[in-house]
Amino acid sequence: VEFLYCDLASMKSIRQFVQRFKAKNYPLHVLVNNAGVMLVPERKTEDGFEEHFGLNYLGHFLLTNLLLDTLKQSGTHSHNARIITVSSATHYVGKLHLNDLQSRCSYSPHGAYAQSKLALVLFTYRLQHLLTANGSHVTANVVDPGVVNTELYKHVCWVVKVVKWMTSWLFFKTPEEGASTSIYAAVSPEMEGAGGCYLYNEERTKSADIAYDEELQRRLWTESCKMVGIFDESSRVL
Repeated sequence: VEFLYCDLASMKSIRQFVQRFKAKNYPLHVLVNNAGVMLVPERKTEDGFEEHFGLNYLGHFLLTNLLLDTLKQSGTHSHNARIITVSSATHYVGKLHLNDLQSRCSYSPHGAYAQSKLALVLFTYRLQHLLTANGSHVTANVVDPGVVNTELYKHVCWVVKVVKWMTSWLFFKTPEEGASTSIYAAVSPEMEGAGGCYLYNEERTKSADIAYDEELQRRLWTESCKMVGIFDESSRVL
């Protein structure tokens, strides 16, 4: 195991990480996008992005795009490289505000978190479309880990914290159990060559209807490229 530092809330840190990783000339067979914050008070990343959208979504969007060439070189016809992105059931109630992705007009911690998780599902489906169109040996899937007993809940109100403390043994998954679907997506032979799936409890299931809107997927991708300062490669794909 080798550790390389990367702050997903910093575009500079992400670029530095990718530079250091590529300098090692390692292949990249599995990328798991798992960082996240939840229900944080209104605040911005160092790049000026609303924190949920900037860290949960844009950080992973930039990281994945900067590593795509390495992933493509590492995948083969019989063993595709795999991209796994962790979303949440919260995406089912999320709304994507293309005219206000930074939640400047009306900030809600719940709304901002749900939007970031919906964006990750839209991103995954668009990414798989582009990978397929380019004939790449890379698959992209999105997983819902379920309700997991981690520090992600540190920003919830005290009442919820008390209820969580009293019921976590019954209703919450352990971190190990929460990781199972991501591991399944990363290494299961059953997922070889399968992309564009939403997985829960190691099974393919249906995501929110809005997540299948291809026009919304395309518009979010284009806007995301502008926000993180990369060329929109999808403009070459009809």
